Amino acid sequence: MSLSQNPTTRLLTLLNVSATKAGSKRKWTDEFPAEKLNKRKTARFADSSEADSAPAVVEVVIETPEEPMDTDEPEAEADGEDAYESHFGPTPSLLSESSRAAVDRRAWAASRKTYGKLGSVVELVPEGSQAGPSSESAILERLRTPFKKRQAKQPRDQTELQDDLLSAISSNRDAYLPSTSWEHKKPLREAISLHAINHVTKKRRRVLKNNERLAHAAKADSSASPPEDVQDQGFTRPSVLILLPFRSSALDWFTALTSHTPAPALQVENQSRFLAEYGLSPGMVDKLATAEPGVYPRDHVETFKGNVDDNFRVGVKLTRKSVKMFSEFYGCDIIMASPLGLRRSIEKEKSADYLSSIEVLVVDQLEALTMQNWEHVKFVLSHLNKLPKDSHNADFSRIKPWYLDGHAEYLRQSILLSTLETPETRSLFNTTLKNVAGKMRVEKRWTPVQVPEGIDQNLTHFDCSNPKDEADKRFNYFTTQLLPLVLKSAVQSSNTAVFIPSSFDFIRVQNYFKKYSGVSFAVLSEYSTNQEISRARQAFFTGKKAFILISERFHFYKRYKIRGIRNLIFYGPPEHPQFYTELLSCPFLDEGVEAADVTCRVLYSKYDWFRLERIAGTEGALELIKAA
Repeated sequence: MSLSQNPTTRLLTLLNVSATKAGSKRKWTDEFPAEKLNKRKTARFADSSEADSAPAVVEVVIETPEEPMDTDEPEAEADGEDAYESHFGPTPSLLSESSRAAVDRRAWAASRKTYGKLGSVVELVPEGSQAGPSSESAILERLRTPFKKRQAKQPRDQTELQDDLLSAISSNRDAYLPSTSWEHKKPLREAISLHAINHVTKKRRRVLKNNERLAHAAKADSSASPPEDVQDQGFTRPSVLILLPFRSSALDWFTALTSHTPAPALQVENQSRFLAEYGLSPGMVDKLATAEPGVYPRDHVETFKGNVDDNFRVGVKLTRKSVKMFSEFYGCDIIMASPLGLRRSIEKEKSADYLSSIEVLVVDQLEALTMQNWEHVKFVLSHLNKLPKDSHNADFSRIKPWYLDGHAEYLRQSILLSTLETPETRSLFNTTLKNVAGKMRVEKRWTPVQVPEGIDQNLTHFDCSNPKDEADKRFNYFTTQLLPLVLKSAVQSSNTAVFIPSSFDFIRVQNYFKKYSGVSFAVLSEYSTNQEISRARQAFFTGKKAFILISERFHFYKRYKIRGIRNLIFYGPPEHPQFYTELLSCPFLDEGVEAADVTCRVLYSKYDWFRLERIAGTEGALELIKAA
């Protein structure tokens, strides 16, 4: 039953299921709250940098000043039927029973097109629906004008890339960019930040306009009923969530967000505290940022420079003239957090109500998040857009009907950014994103990676017809076919490195080497201490250990150059294609090594498509899969 059919019944139903705190008494009326908008409130909340220990509680005075409606923009732009109103308004036309049913059964109509600098794009819309229009004009003039001035000072290709992305996401459909280059990270981040601030600004405008309408109606005739078409809010205030792997990433997004806020009246509250907690501590030197070019790989420097703590969460409140960092979650507009930080917060408070009204989700650096703990990402996303446990003083007469109906996940816009694609990220795109406005995925054709000339690369296929059996089939082939063949060779049974992408496979292979291999080996994992790493490298280089097992996460975080390698076995193609090149270059760190002295074996199945494509190239991977 829709709200328009029987609003009284729908509202009472929601009031009955919205759990107010035990022991509290709350009187619900149809009248608009008479509380003054400029009333000062004192709130106590935990420091956002808290760990699992007892939080340090700070007292903050939160002001909610009465913000006048903006007067520097055309009325038509503020109130017209733009992309925001048509998608996030009270009655979005795309949200129908048929569109929701198509999304639930994953019935998407696909088409391909070339989208400017974004390249080849796969567009998906629910069957029976049409893709929404794309238009940069959805950005408010007061935000777009200064952005255009900054664009004039940057390279033209970056400007075109930003414009193409804004045109695509202004229709509020989902966007998945799985092959973002490091050169494009900053311009894409700035464009998405502009889109997020534009969303928050339009939402605030609508709320303030309806506040004025209600105030005028109350003054004109106190006995008359207030306007009914004022549904402009969610259950809670936060509407944008930005998931990031490290504090340094949050610092980059903070810079992008504040670059769009209007000056010179802009004030950034708690900026010094934010820079202190999310930057490096005083006296610390970032060896990655200060190293000469070429000492460390580009992707390693970009990922790990700065503060790489992965446990954080911070609320950002936006007003016309200020940005307030460390705002309490239920009083902020944007939440920047790591999946680990949010999970700890949710589990500690036993509530994720502040995620109930997220309308724009941004997940950046997915390639780093997959190397952390993907379960944290899945945990956070599973708590988005759920009916809250508490009312949080919500005015239910102002809540949009589709929130009350539990349909928010069908309108949430998700923007996913990564330098590469994995089965986990593709699954996230395919199964978790349910936007009835549709979604788009950027495609890329890969070329083969460059390796030292002359190395014989032996790519070995093993049969597997069911992805659930893939791990067992791979382990069985490695232990019964590939490893015995290597151990029979006098040359390949020493100075051999085994690179293992999956952490679960790494533990399994390590246990096998302990019990059954009968050979000496060293271990390099993400859990190895500096002393353990030093001993393992030395033992392998001097020949005391014949094998060395290397996990991909170890190489991702440490990026050591391993000397003494003559034979390389890839238990599976590495997730990051540059790792393949780097490891094949390690033998040549030693003097007198020729390409003919190096052997390389890669074990793969058809389910390694993404990783195989990045190593062998799109065409080469197709040939390998077909020939298997």
